[in-house]
Amino acid sequence: MSPEWKAVIEFSLVTVSSIFFIVDPFATIPAFVVMTETDSATKRARMARQAAWTCFLVLTAFAFTGSVIFKMFSVTLPAFKIGGGLLLFMVAMDMLQARRSTQESAEERQAASGKEEVGISPIGIPMLAGPGAISTVMVLMAQTKHWWQVAPVFGGIAGTALASYYILAGANRVRGLLGEIGIRVLGRLMGLVLVAIAVQFVLNGLADVGVIPKSA
Repeated sequence: MSPEWKAVIEFSLVTVSSIFFIVDPFATIPAFVVMTETDSATKRARMARQAAWTCFLVLTAFAFTGSVIFKMFSVTLPAFKIGGGLLLFMVAMDMLQARRSTQESAEERQAASGKEEVGISPIGIPMLAGPGAISTVMVLMAQTKHWWQVAPVFGGIAGTALASYYILAGANRVRGLLGEIGIRVLGRLMGLVLVAIAVQFVLNGLADVGVIPKSA
């Protein structure tokens, strides 16, 4: 194999695997199952598509124009980490208190059917296309020097978004394995984990700007 082709393959493998593992759609399955526990199979599939499309569009947009957007609005990546952490924290608190399952009536769910759903936020962003994924695609794009290096970046984004859809759509099978009690217990446990993740997002942002020391 020629050195050129070897470089192409190595860069492509590193790029695609980096994007997929930082997005990590498998880690989103518990939250997706809990957040959609009262929804129909059709609506859950639609939210899985929304999450996948949101992930694809957000990562593609930042890969193209991430640095320009930050400069235009004077937004730094640490600020995005802190904002994403606060949003995730609010979602986690709802999960800990089971607000979605205990406070929504059938009429309220019907009235909310035309509104933004959890597929866009928080599943699509920041859980799939979070600060880590955004910074990863921006760093990968900054490293590209040839046209063939750009293709794996966008190919990795598209492939990860497609895989995220199938993974989340298949998450409905978990409902049958856990049952209603298991889902509620999982919801509170996942909410606790999400609180820790949200706090870590905020701590990372504060560490980036030097407010607190970075952990070793």
